[in-house]
Amino acid sequence: MKSLKIQVLIDNVNSWIIPYAKELVEGLDSKGHVAKLIHQHREVESGDILCLLSCERIFKRLDLNRFNLVVHESDLPKGKGWSPVSWQILEGRKKIPITLFEAARSVDSGVIYLKEYIYLDGTELLSKIKQMQGIATQNIILKFLEQMPVGLEQEGDSTFYPRRTDKDSELDISKSLDDQFNLLRICDNERYPAFFRKNGIQYILKIYKDDQEY
Repeated sequence: MKSLKIQVLIDNVNSWIIPYAKELVEGLDSKGHVAKLIHQHREVESGDILCLLSCERIFKRLDLNRFNLVVHESDLPKGKGWSPVSWQILEGRKKIPITLFEAARSVDSGVIYLKEYIYLDGTELLSKIKQMQGIATQNIILKFLEQMPVGLEQEGDSTFYPRRTDKDSELDISKSLDDQFNLLRICDNERYPAFFRKNGIQYILKIYKDDQEY
């Protein structure tokens, strides 16, 4: 495989995926590519491949690179939009698609190159889920470089997930914890912890596994 100029753009410097992106860049360098992690859209240069990971703003200079790769965790065109893993876990799903596709002017609408899956057993908390996402993201990009597959147009009707906010972490005290366990699983103990209100007072709930790292 010839050496490629590969850039990884993450425009949120606090993104959970940055450690996995750094590992990806190191792995690409070790394979003889010229790889770089950047955080500003204006820093993107002309090259072979641009990986747009967890970007919060739309990148418009799609002409600079031959491929502009995006990873999205849904069965596109279903599940476009925000936080697809969280929404699918709330739906009770345990088989989560990881889709690699080409960025396009219309959000989440480009041709699909590859599709893999994450398999959950229903006990994973957010940190473990993010770890699985990060590793799957690395693997699907590396697989693309090995295969260079032809992209296929998306087929079927589109659906969209809305952006999740802090309010989406609120528990319903009239329901059991068992009924709301999937919501607890996807809450971030520091950034958007689970909470409930009683008698006009808001209480915060944090969740950890007692006997495991995650």
